[in-house]
Amino acid sequence: MATRPISPEDHDRIAKAIRAAESQTDGEIYCVVAHASDGYFFPAAFMATLAMLVVSLAVSYGLEAWWLSIRVPHFVIAQLLALASVLVLLWALPGLRIHLVPRRLRYQAAHGNAIKQFLAHNVHRTTARTGVLVFVSIAEHYAEVIADSGIDSRVGQDVWDGVVRDLTAHARDDRLADGFIKAIEATGAVLAEHFPVSTGDANELDDHLVEI
Repeated sequence: MATRPISPEDHDRIAKAIRAAESQTDGEIYCVVAHASDGYFFPAAFMATLAMLVVSLAVSYGLEAWWLSIRVPHFVIAQLLALASVLVLLWALPGLRIHLVPRRLRYQAAHGNAIKQFLAHNVHRTTARTGVLVFVSIAEHYAEVIADSGIDSRVGQDVWDGVVRDLTAHARDDRLADGFIKAIEATGAVLAEHFPVSTGDANELDDHLVEI
């Protein structure tokens, strides 16, 4: 996914896109990009420990097959030293951890973070329950659109799935800012269709991209 940082100019472009989209609707659009949704030390340590146990079992069978022997205390010490080395490596190199974690767990962490951001930034507290969160977690290669209950009753999930596909395609090309702008425009068009702007509409959420 995207590797380049989002520049101040890109932040301005995204803020302008949000304001333009919201000028046509009573809905609210909020954007968050997370560099990672978890530290993954403990999941990575668990997977590394499990892998070491499997390797140790294979080594022990191999030694027996070759008529070699090693004293049990020495074998246990070797295991502990290897495990300690792996844990130190995971502690010193945070970027390595995520590669040891299954995709399903990475996506669960990213989805949980999306829900957390939806609630923490009060996207669920708009007057007509018409807030939408556009969320990306870079490390997990994950994107999601979360719409509040007032929107879900009128807009099917397939619409948001299409927005996510387009957003992730831009992110894969290292054009994350452009992807956010396209997602904002598409979301704004959907909201304008179902919730056109009314007289006295107030801006209830900040119009900028939040980086965490």
